[in-house]
Formats: sequence, C-alpha cells, structure tokens
Amino acid sequence: MTEEAAPALEAVLEAILLVTDEPVPATVLAQVSERPTAEVEAALESLAADYASAGRGFELRRVAGGWRLYTHPDCAAYVERFVLDGQQARLTQAALETLAVVAYRQPVTRARVSAVRGVNVDGVIRTLLARGLIADAGQDPESAGTLYRTTPLFLERLGLQSLDDLPALAPLLPELSELDDAH
Repeated sequence: MTEEAAPALEAVLEAILLVTDEPVPATVLAQVSERPTAEVEAALESLAADYASAGRGFELRRVAGGWRLYTHPDCAAYVERFVLDGQQARLTQAALETLAVVAYRQPVTRARVSAVRGVNVDGVIRTLLARGLIADAGQDPESAGTLYRTTPLFLERLGLQSLDDLPALAPLLPELSELDDAH
C-alpha cells in the first residue's frame, strides 16, 4: 500500500475496532497498521478522548491488555431494549424451514406448512408473525384456514427486491405438485 493512498491512522484503528468483539492490543494494531506502537497508542488515547468529549453513543476503552469499543453506559438501556425485543435474535432451524415453506408456497395455510415439514408448526408460525416476517393473507376457500404470506420485512432481511429473487429450488428435489400429491 502506498503512503499517500493509506487512510488516516485513526480511520484504520476505528475500522478494525468496529469488527472485533475482543480487546485488541496496541501492538497488534501497530503491526496491522504498519505504524509504531507509540504512535498507535497516542492515536487510541486521542480517539478515546474525542469520543468522550463528543457525547457519542459508544466509547473506546483500554481493557484486558487491549482496546475495544463499548456502548456508552448512558445508552445501555436502549441497546438492551433493541436486542431483547426479539426482532434481532436469530431464527431457529425450525423457523427458517417454516419460513422457506411459506416463501415458496405462499399463500399457504398452517396445515399445508405442517404437512410439508411433517411437524406441528403452530408455535413457529406465531413467532414468525410476531417478528413481522409473515402475515395473514386471507382465508383458504377450501379449508377456511388462514393463509400466510411473507412480508416486505422478510424481503428486506434477506436483501431481496422481490420474491422472484428467491433462489430456485434444488433441481433434484421433487416438484411442488409431487409434494402436494404425497400429502
């Protein structure tokens, strides 16, 4: 990397510290940034002071022999609410499988999803509804069961523009009509 093309040391340090979940020693940061440890230490101290005086929602701390970004204590309650509201928690394998059935078969009833998966999906459907990934799409005229479809939030979370962007089902899997005949 040429010297004139290199980003500022502070920018390099911030970028590295944003992607780590453990304290990083200044010596490691110096090695990666190809700068002297003393210069890196000074830049880290300066960044920590800048963040503290600017009233940011995070702070840079020296802990356990390294440096790490942390949520500012004044913002902890908001971060906790965000994390604990369930919207950002990972989906279980059962939820992912159920969501896939809804995505590819929509609109689809709970009974049809259960038949395709071979297990009861009542709890999983409730979870997906609560998270806003699926929604009620009316009633099935044949069974009078509720139909479910995916939501715009589903597309957003998967980074899709539309359902047409879903990957094709594996070529060796049976066609959907064959699955219907089996159930």
